[in-house]
Amino acid sequence: MAFPKPKGEEKEWDLSYNMLRFPNASSKVPYDAIQHVTPQKKTKGQGQAPGQISPHRNVTREVHVNRTGGSSTTAMDALTRSKKKKVKPKVVQELPSVGVDTDGDISVHQGARGEVHVYAHPDDDVTVHRRDKKTGQTESLKVIPSASKKKGTYTSLQPDPILSLRKIVGFGGCTTKVALWDQTGSHMVYPCHAVIVSMNIADGKQRFFIGHTDKVSALSFNSSCTLLASAQMGAQSVVRVWGYQSGECLAVFRADAHSLHCLSFSRSGGMLCAVGKDNHGKNLVIAWRTARVHKGAEVSVIAKAHTDVEIIKMIVTPFDESRMVSCGRDNIRIWRLRNGSLRSAPVNVGDMNSVEFSDICFEAAPPHGLEPADKMFYACTKSGHVFQIDFSRVSVVHVRRLLPSGRHTKEKSTFATGEGIGINAMVMSEAFCVTGSDDGFLRLWPLDFSSVFLEAEHEGPVTAVGISVDGLNMLAGTSTGNLGYLDVSTRKYTTVMRSHTGRIVCMSLDPVRRHMATVSEDHTIRLWDIDSLQQLFDFHSPEECPTCISYHPVVHAFACGFDSGCVRVFSVASTSLLAELQQHKGPITGLLFSPNGSCLYSSSANGSLALYDASDVKYPVMRLLGNMVARGNRFGPTALSVSEDGRHVAFVGPSEYVVTVVDGRNLNEVLRIDISSLAPDSMSTSSLDSAVRVHFAPEKTKQLLVSTSNSNILRFDAKSGRLLNKVSGVHRSGITALDVCRDCRHMATAGDRVVKIWDYHMRLDLNFQVSIGHSEAIQQVQFTPDSLGLISVGEGIFVWDFYGANRDSGTVRSSKKPLLKPDDSFSRSPVRRSLDISGCSLPRTSAPKPVTPTKLDGVDRDNVESDSETAEHEVEILVGPEAEDRSEISSIVDEDALIHSETLGKSPRTKPHRRPPSISESSPRSPDPLQESRRHQKPSCLKHFIPRKNNSQMAQRRYTAPPNQAGLRLKSVLGCNGNGRGNLIWHPETGLFIYTSGCIIVIEDLNNSSQRHLLGHVEEISFLTLQHDAQVLASSSGSRGLTASQICLWDVATEICKKVLSYHEHQIVSLAFSRDDRFLVSVGDYMDCSIVVWDTHDYTMLTASKAALPIHELAWDPHSPNEFATVGERGTVLFWLLDETHDKVALNIHEAEVPKELMDTRNMILGDVAFTCVQYGGDSILYVGTNTGVLSAWDTRRNSCFMHWEADSAEIDVISCRFGSSRLITGGVSRALRLWSVYGVGEMRLIPSSQKRVEGQGLIMEDEMSLDGAITAAEFDDTLDVGVVATSEGTLWYIDWVNRNSVRLVGSHSNKINDLSFSGSDFFATACDDGSLRIYSLNEMELTVQFQVLEQSCHCLSFSPVPEGESSVTTRGIPTPGVVAGYSDGTVRLFDLRKVEMSLKLQPHAVAVTKIIYSADGHVIISGSSDGIVAVSSPSTGITMRVISEHKGASITDLHVSPNVESVPGIHCPHLWLAASADRRVSVWSSDWPKDFCEMVDWLTFPAPAFAPDGTKINKKDMAHFQQLPKSLARFSPCDSDTIIYVGYGMQKAVSFYSISQKQVVRRAALTHWATCLDINPLGHLYVTGTGERLVKLMDYSEGSFQDFVGHFGCLSLVKFSPSGRSLFSVSQDEILVWDVVI
Repeated sequence: MAFPKPKGEEKEWDLSYNMLRFPNASSKVPYDAIQHVTPQKKTKGQGQAPGQISPHRNVTREVHVNRTGGSSTTAMDALTRSKKKKVKPKVVQELPSVGVDTDGDISVHQGARGEVHVYAHPDDDVTVHRRDKKTGQTESLKVIPSASKKKGTYTSLQPDPILSLRKIVGFGGCTTKVALWDQTGSHMVYPCHAVIVSMNIADGKQRFFIGHTDKVSALSFNSSCTLLASAQMGAQSVVRVWGYQSGECLAVFRADAHSLHCLSFSRSGGMLCAVGKDNHGKNLVIAWRTARVHKGAEVSVIAKAHTDVEIIKMIVTPFDESRMVSCGRDNIRIWRLRNGSLRSAPVNVGDMNSVEFSDICFEAAPPHGLEPADKMFYACTKSGHVFQIDFSRVSVVHVRRLLPSGRHTKEKSTFATGEGIGINAMVMSEAFCVTGSDDGFLRLWPLDFSSVFLEAEHEGPVTAVGISVDGLNMLAGTSTGNLGYLDVSTRKYTTVMRSHTGRIVCMSLDPVRRHMATVSEDHTIRLWDIDSLQQLFDFHSPEECPTCISYHPVVHAFACGFDSGCVRVFSVASTSLLAELQQHKGPITGLLFSPNGSCLYSSSANGSLALYDASDVKYPVMRLLGNMVARGNRFGPTALSVSEDGRHVAFVGPSEYVVTVVDGRNLNEVLRIDISSLAPDSMSTSSLDSAVRVHFAPEKTKQLLVSTSNSNILRFDAKSGRLLNKVSGVHRSGITALDVCRDCRHMATAGDRVVKIWDYHMRLDLNFQVSIGHSEAIQQVQFTPDSLGLISVGEGIFVWDFYGANRDSGTVRSSKKPLLKPDDSFSRSPVRRSLDISGCSLPRTSAPKPVTPTKLDGVDRDNVESDSETAEHEVEILVGPEAEDRSEISSIVDEDALIHSETLGKSPRTKPHRRPPSISESSPRSPDPLQESRRHQKPSCLKHFIPRKNNSQMAQRRYTAPPNQAGLRLKSVLGCNGNGRGNLIWHPETGLFIYTSGCIIVIEDLNNSSQRHLLGHVEEISFLTLQHDAQVLASSSGSRGLTASQICLWDVATEICKKVLSYHEHQIVSLAFSRDDRFLVSVGDYMDCSIVVWDTHDYTMLTASKAALPIHELAWDPHSPNEFATVGERGTVLFWLLDETHDKVALNIHEAEVPKELMDTRNMILGDVAFTCVQYGGDSILYVGTNTGVLSAWDTRRNSCFMHWEADSAEIDVISCRFGSSRLITGGVSRALRLWSVYGVGEMRLIPSSQKRVEGQGLIMEDEMSLDGAITAAEFDDTLDVGVVATSEGTLWYIDWVNRNSVRLVGSHSNKINDLSFSGSDFFATACDDGSLRIYSLNEMELTVQFQVLEQSCHCLSFSPVPEGESSVTTRGIPTPGVVAGYSDGTVRLFDLRKVEMSLKLQPHAVAVTKIIYSADGHVIISGSSDGIVAVSSPSTGITMRVISEHKGASITDLHVSPNVESVPGIHCPHLWLAASADRRVSVWSSDWPKDFCEMVDWLTFPAPAFAPDGTKINKKDMAHFQQLPKSLARFSPCDSDTIIYVGYGMQKAVSFYSISQKQVVRRAALTHWATCLDINPLGHLYVTGTGERLVKLMDYSEGSFQDFVGHFGCLSLVKFSPSGRSLFSVSQDEILVWDVVI
């Protein structure tokens, strides 16, 4: 042959050569071959450098590459033929435009049809000749083949790929009738225009099948979900077959039909049938053979059939792959495939002819005793009829009609008995049938359709339904683009996708809250969360179509323009209209806010341009100009562009050939650029280039980008208008969107239905990458504010991950851990490595980096400041003139350090505040012992948060399972932390109710008491605060040991932690968001005294300062976004101003003068007067409470106190008031909640000081309530009529002033819980240190009965056993017959729960009772004490029947009765019980109590080292040493009567399994930590231990594998399974966590 294979190579010929075809000018060649172009004469111009590809290319060249020379097969044939495992041939990357150099091993031959064939060996160089169009000179360029060893000699855009599709918001496109479950039931598969999406319903993650070039119209799975078939609409419909698990396209072929709307796989996947239309518009049914498509076999047509009847749905029967059934208007047909032909037979529907059948389905399984041929199938209609059809007899068996409003009839012939349910889709399982109908309901029916089991209402008609494999989840898709599922077991409906039903024309990103707004041709405005892409709000405008939208950069609001010319401004927080602007007469084409939010710009299609004052709530027009912007809708929705500094606005106009730049403050023209004056690309360009889009690049480039109608991008100097660069041929069909990344390294363009990412500076050989996915024109592209993502909108919302950002050590992904510097030991671990406090009295030079917990979902994507940047945020200590004598820093401040600082108010005490010199400026200083001794003492007031004493540390090593594999799930938390301050939130508008318990944040639904939990803190949570828009929750916890302080920012909607901040050295006593939610202020405790301002945009620290004295509370001024006030020790009132006028944000401070009367200590014995709480009221009034019970009112305009009165007898900790309200609420240590009338307080500022009623005469206390503890937090509605109050006892009260009611919402234990016991499946009880015995309902978790013994501690309890067959609940709703409890004085008390009283009191012990239990038959009570004595007492007579002293000298740590009734080998008595003591000894006893028989059958002693876990020597004679060791705990196994399970201190951390019959330990299961408590599941498959490192450790009984669970912030003292084994209770100190056991 003319082109032989190289010797010694065994590969095929087509792997050695590439065949390129160049047509002859005289011949007619296929359209897909390379077209011949006649060279034109070129004009003079600058030559092109060798190796560069000119962007000035007019004619698009297409390449057709075949693998075999001379083959006439089409591209579709090549794609559908069998694939072989071979090396992919290397294709030449450049094509010659003039000729080919034949020197070397290259041959050029002319084919029979006139085309030119070029054959080149892949290992040879190809020389391409180019002719410069300007100079006429020919240049040669050697193209290096990709397989050559010279690879890497060119540069391209990196990384590759630079974009990856992360999520698509959208459902449907061509159809909303298709949505499927996969085999696992965990993923939904549905089309979104040209992309097929597989979404995980648990976490929302998506997987994509991309390859279709038009909208997907049909989908089908085979029975095992290994194959997925998809069809696209269009004149030549294309069908693709995918491997579902791999996502690979196995086959693609064209159907000889158009408008394919139905696909159906056979059960095995061996056949695929489809329904479409032929060229004459007739319905066409096609069947393909797909049996070996997964092995690379070709897909061949089996049969085709034309039909005149309409077919809406066709499916292959599940029992015979050669049979199909179909339905359509007026017909149901059964099809048969035989001998390559399709035949059909109609089903006789009787006189019901004029019906529209909408769907068909088969039963899930044949009825018992019937052959598969007798299988029934069902057809539904738009009139609500359901036809049951016998497949074998081809006849209708039953006709039922489904009617709305609960009406149901079974009928055979009538069709006019009322309006039925228009059924769109139907599917059946073994147990029920699911229908979707036009009335928007998804309904669950029994198989006889007698009634409705469940129904879920939707916003639009339900068009798609499906049942998961397990039958628990029902899928529903609607015509309005919504997709969701109904969980049958929980009856909960979840919407997984909402989407626009029309083309999206514009979007805008909220840079502060990570929200996105979109407008669409479906007349809706929708707001989305960027991270989760869940829809937040939906605004509908039925008469006007929105055209463009812009988010306000500061306020939670947006402006939207409409096609009527109207511009409306909406508040998102209140979902209300703020302003309506009607200056324009045509559709709005451009709408933008200035970067600082002070101005709003709008333009219309008729050429007008308007400027509005956005600082005024009415948005008055500042200037309106006509004939400024180019006329026409094609320039929208981004006709305007604002520079990053807000000084200039650019647009196309007044004609399309001119770009104008105006002053952003007054619209005066600054610059005009004439695009038509630029030279065209070549003489062949017939049309004059015109501007289409303008875009200001980021400020540091000072450039203006202009895209033109000829697909060029022009880069101008934004100041002078000089052309800097021109990029030609960006897209073939025009540029529809443009954006530049904030770091000016990359640019995104859209056109030709693709997104291109470019190197902004065009310095590479290949400057762009292309990403596909869209099926329609892309309307807008925009980088996310953190530059880690890109959003493109058109037919849907496409969210891309962008990998071109500078992902250095500061880059953080939203769902990943921060990527921190490897050499930074501080940031490698979630704990602090250094606790050096030698320089704590000096200001920090840089802010500590935020620390990250072990698992943190939803971290903010914004970059963390680098070291060089954070060095600029210096911490300043501002020392006031009167505070110098109280400040430790005053001694190092020079007189030269005096600086000017802005202050608030005009008080004569306002003086410049002094900043101390930086550490580098001052001489090195060693720690001053005097300064160390001056540290602030712990405040005596209750308001200041002091954490509880806690000796435990969170385990650094723990093994947690993924959420879908976890054996426990936190269900509820009992109680609220009474030690918190401000740890309560109630949002009256949304009903959001949040409080804390330990380190857990509880979000409770007050309607049904269900809870959701936020887990992220390690230590006790001290404070909560909520943004004013209720979107972000901030929570704080302090540092302890090696654990740093934390401020967690939570997204309320998704319940994901977005960011964790850490700065304060110790505790955090106050948090507050500014009025506009732009700032967050945190305040440190008395050991820190720091105050830090955070920017909520990216949560970076703006500035920090230290107060001279401890601060107790902070409040933002509701009238000013930059001012706040703080109060603290020694009567300190500070007014703060956040100064943003300079490059660096600064805090200015003014210390107000305090009247001497307020500093009166009154009845205080020790300590100074402290101001404990502060709250802004209306009319520029600030209310301040003190620890002496005095409430004062301050004028915030003068920063002075004008009145005060005695509002309480003790410390005031809570003040609630509202703007415009004449009432005020106070509460504090006295437990009294008081309602005051403060009407007219503001007028007292006008009274001369000599006549002022400073003692508050005339103030009225309207009402008062007394609660159970000191009031620590309160939240009231705007009218102050109702609210929620928290007390120090851990109780949350609902307060209703109108009806004078107080209802307990949450009750808590205020002291340590010592024991917990269950009474059957109805009740449980707790024993507490405060002497209380509380009985709760197990289902409602509500307190039922409480017994209180004064001055004693209740150490243990036990319910009397309930005889089999009897309930533990009486008609009164309390358990029977009673409960026994042991106390610290050695007494045992029996309580009769029928009479709710103590029935008997015993004293079998002289010391504290540590354990108590009933015998299995309830005849005796067994109790153990701290001296090791075990007593057996009669509950009927109170007599102590037996005293067992074998354990004397060591405290009894456990008692347990065997739950098994079968006897152990060698033991013949019916009951076994055991006792364990602190000295690691266990005694096993056999008893028959009615016969007064009890004997010890075994004595176990477990060895242990002679030293404690901390290394100290154990003194066996000192019982106190045993308290330092892990408890000795023992249990009988519920599944093996011969086994005892033991944990305790020993030679190793392990659980021991002891056999009573074998008298030895038969096996051990290793533990990672010493166990402090133990329990075994009654079902016998699990056991659980608690540890001193705050872990709940769930272990498998047989294998010993385990999972760790966190949630407690203290040492675990109790773990107990419920009697059913489905719940687990864990106790630490006074908190109880309830877990669901899910394995």
